Amino acid sequence: MRKLVEQPINKADTSPLLRSEKHESAIRQVSGSARYVDDIPAPDSLCYASVGVTNVTSGQLEALDLSSVWQSPGVIDVITIDDIPGHTDIGAVFGGDPILLDKEVKFHGQPVFAVLAETEEQARIAATRAQMRFSQSEPLLTTEAALAADSKVRPTHEFGRGDVEATFNHAPLTASGHLSVGGQEHMYLEGQVSLAIPEEEDRMSIFTSSQHPSEVQKLVAEVLDVKLHRVAVDMRRMGGGFGGKESQAAQWACLAAVFALRTRRAVKMRLPRMMDMQVTGKRHPFENDYAIAFNEQGKMLGAKITVSGNCGHSPDLSDAIVDRAMFHVDNAYQLGDTHVVGHRLKTNMVSHTAFRGFGGPQGLIVAEQMMDVVARKTGLDPLTVRKLNLYGPQNGMTTPYGMPLEQDILADIIAKLEADSEYWQRREQIRAYNAQSPIIKKGLALTPVKFGISFTAKHLNQAGALIHIYTDGSIQVNHGGTEMGQGLHTKIGQIVAHEFGVTLDNIEVTSTRTDKVPNTSPTAASSGTDLNGKAAQNACITIKERLAALFSEEFNVTADEVIFANGHVMAGGHSLPFTQLIQNAYMARISLSATGYYRTPKIFYDRDTGSGRPFFYFANGAAGAEVSVDTLTGEYTLDKVDILHDVGTSLNPAIDRGQIEGGFIQGMGWLTSEDLRWDDSGRLISNNMATYKIPAIGDTPDHFNVALFDRPNAEDSIYHSKAVGEPPFMLAISVWCAIKDAIASVADYQQDPALPAPATPEKVLMAINALRGEA
Repeated sequence: MRKLVEQPINKADTSPLLRSEKHESAIRQVSGSARYVDDIPAPDSLCYASVGVTNVTSGQLEALDLSSVWQSPGVIDVITIDDIPGHTDIGAVFGGDPILLDKEVKFHGQPVFAVLAETEEQARIAATRAQMRFSQSEPLLTTEAALAADSKVRPTHEFGRGDVEATFNHAPLTASGHLSVGGQEHMYLEGQVSLAIPEEEDRMSIFTSSQHPSEVQKLVAEVLDVKLHRVAVDMRRMGGGFGGKESQAAQWACLAAVFALRTRRAVKMRLPRMMDMQVTGKRHPFENDYAIAFNEQGKMLGAKITVSGNCGHSPDLSDAIVDRAMFHVDNAYQLGDTHVVGHRLKTNMVSHTAFRGFGGPQGLIVAEQMMDVVARKTGLDPLTVRKLNLYGPQNGMTTPYGMPLEQDILADIIAKLEADSEYWQRREQIRAYNAQSPIIKKGLALTPVKFGISFTAKHLNQAGALIHIYTDGSIQVNHGGTEMGQGLHTKIGQIVAHEFGVTLDNIEVTSTRTDKVPNTSPTAASSGTDLNGKAAQNACITIKERLAALFSEEFNVTADEVIFANGHVMAGGHSLPFTQLIQNAYMARISLSATGYYRTPKIFYDRDTGSGRPFFYFANGAAGAEVSVDTLTGEYTLDKVDILHDVGTSLNPAIDRGQIEGGFIQGMGWLTSEDLRWDDSGRLISNNMATYKIPAIGDTPDHFNVALFDRPNAEDSIYHSKAVGEPPFMLAISVWCAIKDAIASVADYQQDPALPAPATPEKVLMAINALRGEA
């Protein structure tokens, strides 16, 4: 029998696909009945864990006295690294992440020991009572210091094409500069939390707020010195993740599991917010340098770019993060002959980790900086320069790492947004306004995004799913992706409902569990729906082939003709309700369960040659932002935002718009107000909501238009949709560029202001004063 193919989409039927179905947990979330890890009914034996941390940044542990901890009220157990039964290094990819301090102090606030007590308060109080003595050494706290010391967590990588030096030697115009890009706290609503429940013998059940249940399973098993099949990890939903729960959630699950194994009691470990911010990694701060060659018309001829990621004390995921930054320094532009270098620098900071965009934003912002510099040097409007240098048939469609762009839509997206937002009319109005306004200056910027979709670690581009159909026709789905509020389970439900031709209320997407779908990849890299949607669809097709064969035998039609739609199965003028066919299949002893699997095709990257196709496709978009800046204080407001974003064929327009809006605002926070600060000793001082400012509802502009660019993905993604989780984050670079545009008006747009990110009012004022010669 010829294999069934993807169920065709017919908007006239009752399929939930392509419709704005509400989030599957929406009602439960707004009513407070959605269950998170901390809401799981407490087992009778439940006790609580906490950690004691260092108060120095670098050095050696000389003495540790835990007697006062043991004597603290309610204490049940106390452990150090010597009490771990199995592996003590829980590094996600490479080594370097001890579960507890192993003599060497790696960062300020590093966990030294863990304590278990009858109540959460007792555990936290006991954790403060240890007597510790350290010999201190001089810490490395900045990217510059790490570069000078050649301190790296992984080797430097580079790639490029063309004769860059010759291009620079003959270029009509050149420019160079430096751009500091700050990190970012994840600030998920639900903090890091895990619950470990001991089962028979050495088996363990783990409930955790993690984007990577399979990694938690692996590390818990290794720490306990048991086989992976002894550990089951369950993850129903997270209250936000943003990358901060990809690798960083495992440590707390591992510690809870060690205590659970030792005491045979259920153990919960939930970090308070200040501790969470202190001991978990952030978005990598970057220091970026660039030199560009171009002509008087604003055309790029060549670029030399170095990105330097502050990785903290260990590799964690930094190798792939810096790679992605390197892959995105071109953004949407043909830079000409290009050489790109990426450093992975080791400092005495918490190990920085995944964050929405995974290094892409820190690289992509360099491209927009370079376009602004060219505009100021040539006297052209920044949008003119951007359009002139876009990838396309005239400029070329190959990236600096040799990947061809197979879908030419950047120019169309920009042209439509340019017209719809009335960019040029507003540009003239803003110039006229600024000419007569001595204090308040307005700025305008329209910037594109070209973001690669796939894990840069090739082996992670795979997914599995498990589908059961019960005899009443209801369907249960399990897949390897995790739900962190982004609507992944909703989209998977829509896909399965569409494939079987039933309504969405017939589908139940269950907790992500390592004992149902094994060896899963993290829900990250915007690939959740791409990977798991295809895996679920694959399982659907397997079951549908069995059902179609039964239907064809019963009605003497060919299986190829069988259609699943509107709650029925049909072919050759014959029709059966879906539930009746399921009953028939059960009575005929036909399996109504199947696994599905998917791996992303076409992708590869050769590090030796610095070339390949690391991404399956690119997601694109553009945003226009208008701001007003007070040149006496540096304060500013975001007045208007217009977004046109490419999600291919939108599986759920409402969820996609929500992701675009949320991603944009989070990106705006990274570039404007979210200012991570460490003191001179290396202690994080922006460690709570009073000292770290994320965007509030009042920072959202009244004029905030979001439209979807309606063009199917040219690649064979799930129903030709495109990923939407990370790409919109970088649309917020338009806000940063608009602020620079307003500042540039102070000097009649003759200079591009030096404005590091985040562009806090203090930094904006310093940039204004520098242009006025008052610095």
